[in-house]
Amino acid sequence: DPTPKKFDLDDDEAGKTSSVFNPDLNLEEEVRALDELGDSFKRDRSFWGKMKALEFEVEFENKKNMVLMLGTFAAFAGILSGIDQSIISGASIGMNKMLHLSTHEASLVSSLMPLGAVAGSILLTPFSEYFGRKKSLAISCVFYTIGAIVCAAASNHHEMYAGRFLIGVGVGLEGGGIGVYIAESVPSSVRGSLVSLYQFNIALGELFGYIVGVIFFDVKGGWRYMVGSSLVFSTTLFIGLLFLPESPRWLMHKGRVGESWNVWKRLRDVKEEGNKIEFLELRDVASHDREIHANESRFQSLFDLVRVPRNRRALVYSCMMIGLGQLTGINAIMYYMSTLMKNIGFDDKQSVAMSMVGGAALLIGTVPAILWMDRFGRRTWAMTIIIFIVGLVLVGVGYQINLKTHMAAAEGVYLTGQIIYNMAFGSYAALTWVLP
Repeated sequence: DPTPKKFDLDDDEAGKTSSVFNPDLNLEEEVRALDELGDSFKRDRSFWGKMKALEFEVEFENKKNMVLMLGTFAAFAGILSGIDQSIISGASIGMNKMLHLSTHEASLVSSLMPLGAVAGSILLTPFSEYFGRKKSLAISCVFYTIGAIVCAAASNHHEMYAGRFLIGVGVGLEGGGIGVYIAESVPSSVRGSLVSLYQFNIALGELFGYIVGVIFFDVKGGWRYMVGSSLVFSTTLFIGLLFLPESPRWLMHKGRVGESWNVWKRLRDVKEEGNKIEFLELRDVASHDREIHANESRFQSLFDLVRVPRNRRALVYSCMMIGLGQLTGINAIMYYMSTLMKNIGFDDKQSVAMSMVGGAALLIGTVPAILWMDRFGRRTWAMTIIIFIVGLVLVGVGYQINLKTHMAAAEGVYLTGQIIYNMAFGSYAALTWVLP
């Protein structure tokens, strides 16, 4: 069991507790003071304050249920991201014909979503800092919803450009925010699994996107239902977020101690002394950070990520890890899966159906990483990037085989390469949401 043992004030042989806290600290008095702050916050909170928080409080006697509810439902956002990455693969066939898109225009429709994601990722920091982690995710749902409506109702390529860009902004806000929200809210013992669950849902969403493409392929104007399908999931996510709390660490960062304590009690069993101590550590760290930033200029605080050596090393490694994974071409494969399948010999409908093979392989690859992320450590899953080479080589070999004389062999080698690559990427991608 990799879970570190909780501090025990009555059995502190290693002196861990005394090294963190004043030995004269009265834990029960501290907890009573926190309870008073929490109760005071509840009494003073107006109806409009509750509405502004966008939350209908849900509490479970077993705190693990609340943790699982927050982690699994927040990770559900990955389905949105996955669907909007893969759905364009099947939708492009009917959309290109109905809107009379040129190759250049069709390419822009696909590429404007990741461009919007860049814009969303830039907005993420100010949004999550000012509005909070949960509200930023709710805002991403609004971008998803508006973008899906614009795409489904588009009558020309300009409207498709706008819709796809807005969806991309939602992807950028959500993609960077989910991991932080889950990591700041759940215990360390389940943090790796719940954060990596987001990648599982991305893969599941990509598979759903291909399935939706098959379902609506023969429907007149079916591509509109395809690109508008994310509306269902964005609405579901928005409603679900109304029952989840804000990150207790963000609340503490903002100095809202009583509110943070109330959320903490919903996510942790405060009868355990270790959970009480963890919260007091959180409070002390937040207070220390505020003291440090009080003596820094705005420039210094904004560039802590590159100014502090350990932060800079983490940034370089994270960029390398995620960048190298993306440069293997996963997004191009997801966006153009149907086109790639068509080029290997399948007809239009078959190419959309066979796209599910790649989506299913990606989904299957995430499962072992989620189940055993905390058991085998992070480095093990990083090594799966080596398997990418095998899969991509087979994909390339499949295209070199003569389709007229050896179509079955070409398709077999190609699909084997796709399956190997997507399964390996599923495991690797799960790690990229946890390790950086």
